[in-house]
Amino acid sequence: MARTPSNMLDLGTKAPNFTLPNTIDEKAYSFLDVEGKHGTVVMFICNHCPYVLHVFNGITSLANDYINQGIGFVAISSNDVENYPDDSPKLMKTTAKEQGFQFPYLYDESQDVAKAYDAACTPDFYLFDAKRALVYRGQMDDSRPKNDIPVSGKDLRAALDALLGGTPIDSIQKPSLGCNIKWKAS
Repeated sequence: MARTPSNMLDLGTKAPNFTLPNTIDEKAYSFLDVEGKHGTVVMFICNHCPYVLHVFNGITSLANDYINQGIGFVAISSNDVENYPDDSPKLMKTTAKEQGFQFPYLYDESQDVAKAYDAACTPDFYLFDAKRALVYRGQMDDSRPKNDIPVSGKDLRAALDALLGGTPIDSIQKPSLGCNIKWKAS
């Protein structure tokens, strides 16, 4: 596992569209299918990364708190499942059920979506406004495995609250930190 920070895609970037299979219900979903009335959180996660495992409950809690406020949520796994079988779509479905995800958990087999978002690590978080412009990217909060800081979602929650409240989102944003996306050999 390599500690990898987010690439920090430029604020204002339009959300790249995608159509990917949902491992939960086996239907295809696009960005348009998952976007919320007021904004959309796109998360790059996986099943096995200790950084993701550390925040799973926080992700579920965050989504449950904001879905009914018009925020759409989607999780995407782009890892190479040939070399990392714990991230297979079958196990993604199991993980989604165990974690109580109320949002799609999509499989990016080609890794094209991760590349379009310039995703670098798991977890990697992106918040887009109602016009599909990137307004936040980076960490959920300062909590990491073994640093004794509780998972609160503080940074992402502050961005969501500002978006919903119509106030400016702080442009000083900290990169997420996690395992690198497991890219396929070229």
